[in-house]
Amino acid sequence: MRASALYNEDLAPIPQSGPERRWGAYEFAALWIGMAICIPSYMLASSLIAGGMSWKQAIFTIFLGNLIVLVPMLLNSHAGAQYGIPFPVFARSAFGVLGANIPSVARALVACGWFGIQTWIGGQAIHTILLSLWSGWRGVPGGIWICFFAFWAMNMYVVIRGTESIRILEDYGAPFLIVISVALLAWAYVRAGGFGPMFSAPGKFASFREFLPFFVVSLTGMVGFWSTLALNICDFTRYAKSQRAHVVGQSLGLPLTMTLYSFIGIAVTSMTVTIFGAAIWDPVALAARMGSPIAVAIALAGVVAATLTTNVAANIVSPANAFSNAWPRGISFRTGGIITGILGVAMMPWKLLANYET
Repeated sequence: MRASALYNEDLAPIPQSGPERRWGAYEFAALWIGMAICIPSYMLASSLIAGGMSWKQAIFTIFLGNLIVLVPMLLNSHAGAQYGIPFPVFARSAFGVLGANIPSVARALVACGWFGIQTWIGGQAIHTILLSLWSGWRGVPGGIWICFFAFWAMNMYVVIRGTESIRILEDYGAPFLIVISVALLAWAYVRAGGFGPMFSAPGKFASFREFLPFFVVSLTGMVGFWSTLALNICDFTRYAKSQRAHVVGQSLGLPLTMTLYSFIGIAVTSMTVTIFGAAIWDPVALAARMGSPIAVAIALAGVVAATLTTNVAANIVSPANAFSNAWPRGISFRTGGIITGILGVAMMPWKLLANYET
């Protein structure tokens, strides 16, 4: 098998007794905490509330959407844990050896775009931290670009160190992100003296008949939020100690984290109405208005950590394996990760975000 043109060490099946099988229930829960705590998740409920839902309806929709997407995710997880194979190899059973490149590369290109966008967001957070701590940074030529490529290099460093470094990043990143999130909620509650006006505001729908069409569309969006990860989740479950490990870890990590973090997003935003007189959904914009440079730096350090744990797991692992599968003899997982990083920059995320905002 090693002589085959389709073989490389990174794509080869991992034996169930292999030393790489180090992911238990905690690792999978930490993986989802690290991926789910991110800026898009924080702002997820904003469109639902703006569309007319009450905060309870928005939270229920998010929870139900993640329960639904958990089903295909666990089903696709089985092959990874059973056979120790990544998604591109799993796809060969349905699409054929060459045809498997179609879904895996299509998934990879989407991830490359998101990698670039998340890297730009992380770079902006670092840039804001430096501005809050050192006024002279404003005069540094190309400061935002320095921060962007510094954050890009952080992502590439984790990938070059291999998949074990990703496990370590998520293991230690998850509790840090939980502490930062709870601290943000506590800070806002103390400053506002309560949960704010959003928690007393009713939904805008007069009847269930009016509510149902918006609910169905919103629920579809919630299911789609992590649907790409449901496709390639065996990229991670191939490292599972057992089937039970990934089932328990993912069942706890995905729906609970998404629901609770969306609740924090709603609660903190509601309290910003009392604190600042306007709803601030963007956590980067909120951190910039905290006043104390130390508070700004700590809050944005949380943004950087959240973006890093999401970016590496959600937007690098899949394309790295996909590119490796396209040319197994010439592209390793690490090389595929570097290709992902280069394509992410080539897609010019600063322009993608500028076009979105305008």
